Amino acid sequence: MSIDSILSRIAEARLQDPAYRDIRFLRELIACLRPTHPHKIDQATDNIRALCYVLHQHPARARELREYLACILTTRKTVHLLTDTGITQNIGFWAAASQRFAEKFLPPLVNDNYIKDVFGLLFDQKMDHHWVGGVADQVWLDLFRCLGFKVSHPRTTYAVLTNDVLSAVQVLSYRITTIGLEAELVRNYPDIEKFESPFLRQNDAINDYVTQFSRWLIDKKIEREDSLQIEVLLTQCEEVVQKIRKVAALQGVSVSLTRLLLRLTQSIRRLRTILSLLDSRSTNDANKIGVGLLKELVLADNKSSSIRDLMQTNTELLSLQMTERAGKSGEHYVTSNRSEWYAMMRSALGAGFIVGFMAMIKILFSKLIMAPFGYAVLYSLNYSFGFMLVHVLHMTIATKQPAMTAALIARSIDQGKQKLDELVELIVRVLRSQFIAIIGNIGLAIPTANAIAWAWYAINGHHLVSPDKAHHLLEDIDPFHSLALPHAAIAGICLFLSGLISGYYDNKASYSNIPARLRQLVWLRKLLGEQRLQRTTDYIGDNLGALAGNFFFGVMLGTIGQLGVFFGLPVDIRHITFSSANFAFALVGLDHVMSWQVVATSLSGIMLIGLVNLGVSFSLAMMVALRSRRVSFGQGNTLNRLLWKRFMTGTRDFFLPPKDLLAEVTDTQANSAEKTNDKPPH
Repeated sequence: MSIDSILSRIAEARLQDPAYRDIRFLRELIACLRPTHPHKIDQATDNIRALCYVLHQHPARARELREYLACILTTRKTVHLLTDTGITQNIGFWAAASQRFAEKFLPPLVNDNYIKDVFGLLFDQKMDHHWVGGVADQVWLDLFRCLGFKVSHPRTTYAVLTNDVLSAVQVLSYRITTIGLEAELVRNYPDIEKFESPFLRQNDAINDYVTQFSRWLIDKKIEREDSLQIEVLLTQCEEVVQKIRKVAALQGVSVSLTRLLLRLTQSIRRLRTILSLLDSRSTNDANKIGVGLLKELVLADNKSSSIRDLMQTNTELLSLQMTERAGKSGEHYVTSNRSEWYAMMRSALGAGFIVGFMAMIKILFSKLIMAPFGYAVLYSLNYSFGFMLVHVLHMTIATKQPAMTAALIARSIDQGKQKLDELVELIVRVLRSQFIAIIGNIGLAIPTANAIAWAWYAINGHHLVSPDKAHHLLEDIDPFHSLALPHAAIAGICLFLSGLISGYYDNKASYSNIPARLRQLVWLRKLLGEQRLQRTTDYIGDNLGALAGNFFFGVMLGTIGQLGVFFGLPVDIRHITFSSANFAFALVGLDHVMSWQVVATSLSGIMLIGLVNLGVSFSLAMMVALRSRRVSFGQGNTLNRLLWKRFMTGTRDFFLPPKDLLAEVTDTQANSAEKTNDKPPH
């Protein structure tokens, strides 16, 4: 349907009923403006310009459209559109998620008396925000100018709309006051109670502003004040929010606190926008603010039923806190000098030794006859307590590094202080540390498994794994004829999730004051004694996240394969260190009778499994870490070139530690002496 025909039908409807308020024609008009694809911004721009041209050429139709829009706006309540759309609801996260999930199958009831509900019907395509936001502001301003503001009863229309806007201002102000006095905010920033709260003072200022503005609407001779004083108070409210966020960075954060801060920030931002609209002294200024508000409302309405957007907004501060703590843990996984590199190698060797025994225990459990649930429990206990033992003994599992080091790199990018050259050096140190950790894990996991297998044979007179089991173990790590690499990707996802779990429990230990609360238990104090209780609770406070992450990582590794068996799905996990130990067990089980092709395939499978483990976990962790900081790194190509140049000029640094300081000083002195000797005589 063309724009001309829609405008003609609007004129006919208004001729029969001057107070015509049905939105059917407005929906059709917006449908004409909507491009065939939401990303075709040029097409949407041309459609809007075509409407401007028609309105400019036919002033009568422009007048009818203007009166039609005025009827739609003045006969419905606008308050809820301004106070609710784009503002997080005052309900819990899970309640909001379940509500949005239910609305996907049973849409909410539309009340025609509210602009908020009508607005959702006008921009009913979930991708409308792409073209509405993509069209240049100047194009929308041209459309607003063509529509104009001269209606039949301008004073009445302006008063009705303005009173609705003033009501929205008061609602937002009361909301800001209520949130500012929430117990959880006071708990994180007690100074709110010590001094006069800006959350209370802004409400007093808003009430005075609304009263004076309402009087001005009646009598234009009364001089009304602007909102500069309110702006000062809102700035003070935002400063309190920033202080609470800084406290949360040290003491931890919860989803409820995140939601309160988000709701408070959104309400302050919307209140500022509306006050700017009320204070605008010219039509052009009002139009500019209106265009920005239109784009914001369309975006918010389109995402009002998005579960993904709900998770992203409600857990933003929590995910930032989790990845921030993971980044701090990642500092311990990066070596800077020769001694740290060797310390990393020793800790990785120790972890490889323990994994050899964990692989043996799993093989013994597999010989039992049980239901999948029984296998899942035993495998999970083996993995979980094994990984926790590795942590308690200060050893390193190589695949645990990426989730931590990715957060560290993301934090470095976010800070903006590091130049690309410094970032390259950080990545080089990360890769060097990762390399020696992998070599350490594999370097002792294979000999340990080999020694265990031969010791078993010497004690029991038969191999730990039968030839059939040995062939099965080799098939599991074959990258070409099995699902080893997809299974390795699943393990990478588990590694990534374990990193998030670690950050979550580190945050929880801090936010919930778990060590201090444990010290309040009388029976625990009697059991351990004062000094031992202090050491135990301090250790829990410092290591709860790592222990929980290792425990749940073990549970994931132990249960996923059995879930695949239970549901008949080709789902399992492959981990580089366990795969290397299983290769050693298979090698002994076959009495070292193995073709070089099988050996080459198995070793390449182990390497590829490791690369997939590391790549998947690192990529996911980096993505979450960057998104939690709302950082987009646009210098990726430059960074890649610098890394390649660094690799070509210093390949050794990617794998081996730097020379010690004494050697560097000696080399520097030697080079200086050579240059001095090479100087020509005067």
